[in-house]
Order: sequence, then C-alpha cells, then structure tokens
Amino acid sequence: MKKEFSINLLDLVLSLATAIDLVSTVVADHHKRVAYVALSLGEELGQSHDELENLVLAGSLHDIGALSLKERISTLDFELADAKNHGELGYRFLRQFPLLKDVADIVRYHHVYWEDGKGAKMDGNDVPMASHLIHLADRISVSVDPKRHVLIQAQDIYQKIRENAGKMFVPEYVAAFEKLASMEYFWMDSASPSIDLALRRKIKSDSSQLSLAEMDNLSTVFTRIVDFKSTYTSTHSSGVAATAETLARLMGFSGLECSYMRIAGHLHDLGKLAVPAEILEKPSALSEEEFSVIRGHTFYTRQVLESMGDLDVITDWAASHHERLNGSGYPGHDEHEDLSLGARIVSVADVFTALTEDRPYRKGMEKDQALEVLHEMADTAALDSTVVSQLRQNFDEINEARIAAQKVAKQEYDEMVVSLGLS
Repeated sequence: MKKEFSINLLDLVLSLATAIDLVSTVVADHHKRVAYVALSLGEELGQSHDELENLVLAGSLHDIGALSLKERISTLDFELADAKNHGELGYRFLRQFPLLKDVADIVRYHHVYWEDGKGAKMDGNDVPMASHLIHLADRISVSVDPKRHVLIQAQDIYQKIRENAGKMFVPEYVAAFEKLASMEYFWMDSASPSIDLALRRKIKSDSSQLSLAEMDNLSTVFTRIVDFKSTYTSTHSSGVAATAETLARLMGFSGLECSYMRIAGHLHDLGKLAVPAEILEKPSALSEEEFSVIRGHTFYTRQVLESMGDLDVITDWAASHHERLNGSGYPGHDEHEDLSLGARIVSVADVFTALTEDRPYRKGMEKDQALEVLHEMADTAALDSTVVSQLRQNFDEINEARIAAQKVAKQEYDEMVVSLGLS
C-alpha cells in the first residue's frame, strides 16, 4: 500500500455533485449546470482564477443542505418561499472543512435577493458578492425547460432575468448575462449531457491537492451530509468508522491502514446521497421499488469514489460493505476470494453498528443478542468468522469506541435540529 495519496479538491467536489443530483432525474446535473453558468458569468466579469474556482466549487455544492427530495425539487421554483434553511445547513456542513470556508460563506447566502443593494447584508453579516452570482446562475439554470430545445428558450429566459434586475439580481451581473445569452455555445454547453467536459474545458484543475489528513477531515464532513438526511441514520457512518478502525487496529493493520479504514467507514454510505430522505425516513416497510432504490446505494458509492481517482483501497473497502462471503450480497455478489480483509471488516462493522445503535423506532441490541446475530451470519458464511471472533473477544472496547463516536454525531445533529427549527 502506498504511503500517501493526493486527491484534487475540484475533482472530488464534482464527483460529489454528481451523487447529490442522482436523487431524481428532475434535478439531474443541476449543481454542475449552475457551476458552469456561474463560471461563465465570472469570466465575463473578469474575475480572477481563484474567484472562478470558488464559483465552481460553490455552484457544485450550493444545495447540499437541501436534504429531502421534496426540498430539492422546491428549489427549482424560480421564486422560493423559504430557502434560508438549506443555505444555512449547507454552510454548517462546509465550514467544517478549512479549504471550503470561503465556499461555505457563498453557499450560505445564495438565495438572498439584491433588493437594490439591501442584499449586500443579511442578519448583520456581509453577503459575499459571489453569493449573488450563484443566485443568478441558479435561477438561470432552473428557468431552462428540459423538454424543449434550449435555444428556443434563450431569449425568454434572458427577458425573465432582466425583468428582475435590481430586485432579485445585481444589475451588473444581469448585464454580463446579456452578452452570454446571445451566444449559442453558452446555452448548448449549459444544457449538454456532457456538462463535465464543458466545465473542465473552461477551468484548469489547479485546486488544492488533499493530503491524507485533509481527506480524513473531509470524509467526516461527508458523513454528516449523508447521515443527517434522516433521523434514523444520523449517527450511523460515525459508528461504522469507529468500529471498523478499532477492528482493523486489533487485527494488526498499520496506522496508515487504520486511517484508510476510518475514511472508508465514513464514506461507505456515500451513495445514499442518491436515495431520497423520504425513503430513509419511512417508518413502515419499504415497497419493492423503494428497497431497490436503497440497494442501489453501494453501486453509487463505488461509482462516486472511483471517479475521484487515487482511492482504490478505500473504494474497495467502502463500496463492498453489503457483499457477503457466500455470494448473497450486493451489488456484485462477490464471494470469499473476491473480498479483501478490509472489505470484510467494514461489512462486520456495518452490521454490528446497525444492530447495536439506537434508532428512533427501536433500542439497540444488547451484547448477547447482537453477538448471536453476528455469529449466525458468520456460520452461514455471510460474514467473516475471524473478524466476528475478533469483535466478540474485544466487544467492550469496540462498542465503547462506537458509542463515543456516535455521541459526538448525535450532539451535532440535535444542535442542528434545534438551531434551524427542523422537525
């Protein structure tokens, strides 16, 4: 195993944007389209490379705080009744990662109206002008009807935007849009199914290269974004990460490998960004179609992590957590010889955490009951018996690590719910 890896922040964020927009075909590629429009506007305004890069990052993440499918679809309305919460929640997620601090500020206020200059401040805070640029790009993007050819709509969209100059949008930004609106390439690129290519053509990928420590930090941010979609899963990935890391250490993994394991645990459910919160929150039995959507999350975990590059080991461990040694798992029905020890550890950690953690609709299992279930799965070759045996021998230490990690996540989740007035 190599000692270090280097992930490009822009590549990572674009991959995350893809996952966020898999939640429904209605919002397909919305984040990247907003990023492209914002980048084009920024270029027209003569902004610096760093400013342009922040626009791409903010555009790619602007609705990351809209956790439910209902809220995501509501953001497509040209004039939103209440968009403050999802901007604030996105800000709280992103500010935890130092390299995205400026982007977090932009996301926080991306639905603030200009109001003839009154929108330069909100709640006593300065509103970044980039927030107003993302707002304009966002509203341009949602004005495009995907059922009609984009060039037919161009003039009508521009007129709609121009009518709201001064009220919703910064007039200078609308003036920059006027020139873009006359360019066919702008509209064709923004509506293209290959929007990634259009984005990468316009901006060089010079953004920060993440070290292992920074990727570790960012994986914790991703954990909150994924798990906070539902009260039922609000601490799950934190528990899996702590359990997997402790198991790996007890089984002789190196310090570097344990760091990889912690990241894999944090990212194992990344594909649930493509699962509507309405399904995750459903207290009753899932329909066959809903369960199929849930089963697809491991495929998307692998797809997103593979697109980031340089994460082969972490991708293998994270994306295989629903595979079973007897071939009964999914999505690849891999068997003994196909599953690495790291993948087997994450599988056991995932099952153990699901059994022992408290959920709103039930209490977690006690030690004897949880071990009984784990041993039954080991006996049928669903889980690795060696890993399960290691967990049994060190149950208290592993469980304490899980509880401590989930306590921190639960505190953050509760503070978010109270401060934002969420139900």
